[in-house]
Amino acid sequence: MGWLEILRTGWDAVRTHRLRSALTMLGILIGIAGVVMTVGLGEGAQQKVSSQISALGSNLLIVSPGSATSTAGVRGGFGSASTLTIADAAALSSPVATPDIAGVAPVKNTSESLVYGSTNWTTSVVGTTPDWLAVRARTVTEGRFLSTADQAESAAVTVLGPTTAQELFGLADPVGQSVTINGIPFSVIGILNSAGSDSTSNLDDQALVPISTAASRLIGGSTRNSVSSIYLAARSSSVLSAAYQEADSQLLSLHHAALPTAADFTITSQQSLITTATSVSKTLTILLASVAGLSLLVGGIGVMNIMLVSVTERTREIGLRKALGAPPAVIRRQFLVEASVLGFAGGILGAVVGIVGAIVLPHVINNPIAISPTAIALAIVVAVAIGVIFGVYPASRAARLAPIDALRSE
Repeated sequence: MGWLEILRTGWDAVRTHRLRSALTMLGILIGIAGVVMTVGLGEGAQQKVSSQISALGSNLLIVSPGSATSTAGVRGGFGSASTLTIADAAALSSPVATPDIAGVAPVKNTSESLVYGSTNWTTSVVGTTPDWLAVRARTVTEGRFLSTADQAESAAVTVLGPTTAQELFGLADPVGQSVTINGIPFSVIGILNSAGSDSTSNLDDQALVPISTAASRLIGGSTRNSVSSIYLAARSSSVLSAAYQEADSQLLSLHHAALPTAADFTITSQQSLITTATSVSKTLTILLASVAGLSLLVGGIGVMNIMLVSVTERTREIGLRKALGAPPAVIRRQFLVEASVLGFAGGILGAVVGIVGAIVLPHVINNPIAISPTAIALAIVVAVAIGVIFGVYPASRAARLAPIDALRSE
């Protein structure tokens, strides 16, 4: 009996018992669909986290101040001290000391109420330099960004995030209008493009002003030259580590810290955040896929059960085939093909259900589910393998039947 005839016979055997075959395939279908959707959910979560972190700026390093200790001996967390200054940012811009750093943007944050007519809105006012736009990989949708002249003249100008502009102006055009910050009128010169949110704040809800303006007109005091943080952009992702080392060495030297443990600042990279988030997503994906894999095990046991029943029901048929000269290998091959057909059909249907679920579910759970061709192909291969593996024992049992005993059975 050739392979074509064996395939036809196997398909006929599956089709003859439609309901039984469908129920057998159901376990495999559920398992495959579960694997496809859980893997897609994990990959979708990784892509979402990566895109959110990338929105903070490409090849970004963030330098934060160290911790401060109060007179009562209470130590604040990282970022509570005023250990970073505008001079530090200028030093990090040196092409000699830090050749792998392409851009430096110090920021000075404060929370202020913006007033336009009878409308007010409290938001984060960010004092920064013109390099902020490139370092943070942002764009302006209307108007212009802060200029070197604005910085030199401590101009009372501001660039608003889209959320801030919407809250203050509604549908009106903000560019050219004036808003009051801390009693000082600021001219709105531009609107930022939307960037969504990061893990701590809404990137679209902020007002940017020249850092010189923030220091002299909004904050003042003894900390006017200190900055909340310094954003650094490496020249490329391949030199991100080198840029990190250069910034760390330069700041240690400026702050007279003999050892890295004595540093009064911290440097973090977006790559470390992406790596951590991806690791967590992968762990959850493996956990969920393992749970879905249990359904595949149950489906495989179902295949074995049905094939054992099939062997019992077709004992006389097996005896007749062997009496006519069919060798044990042909009998074994026939039942393995039937089990493989069940696994393959269940795998195809499960993949279809998984793809449909990956398309429909994001609208319900508000979380992306990636469709992975590799995962789908692998799931179908696994489904066929399950059919073969769990069909080996029933097929071997059928092949071992003696012709005379098989023909005598009722």
